[in-house]
Amino acid sequence: FCPGCRALQPPAPRPDLFRLMDCDRSFRVDAQQLQRRFRSLQRAVHPDRFGQRPPKEQYFSEQHSSLINKAYQTLLNPLSRGLYLLELNGIEPAQETDCDADSVFLMEIMEINEKLAEPKNEDILEEIETVIKVKQEELTKEVTAAFEREDLQEAKKLLAKMQYFANLEDKLKNKKISS
Repeated sequence: FCPGCRALQPPAPRPDLFRLMDCDRSFRVDAQQLQRRFRSLQRAVHPDRFGQRPPKEQYFSEQHSSLINKAYQTLLNPLSRGLYLLELNGIEPAQETDCDADSVFLMEIMEINEKLAEPKNEDILEEIETVIKVKQEELTKEVTAAFEREDLQEAKKLLAKMQYFANLEDKLKNKKISS
């Protein structure tokens, strides 16, 4: 907001999402604090509050609201938060081919994919869901440790593995829906 006239101003071109959400630039975030900040910001700039304001302010309100949603979703999800931290440190996320060296990991992913390709079986789907959840939790802990050691290359490798499990999670959800 303009300090003089209190008119809403446009968002910065490339804002730091951690600063916007009043969080430390860290892989660890306080989800409750993040949610409180999200709600507070949305109350201040939500488009519903700007219906009687000039069109330019209405437009800025929509931009701010969208940016706040993006920041919240990015920082709330461990995978997107980790990828964003890599981006802030000038590191490109791993490409799918970067994991090729870990044949044990790739075999595990292939086996889960094969199970997902089989005809629908609730017991197998529950088993896969549990495996994915456990792996995501393990990887999140490992990524946290890597970022805290400032080992960004290790974080990058682990985030690539998390991406594989996120893809499996999407396939699992689609399989559950398609019945």
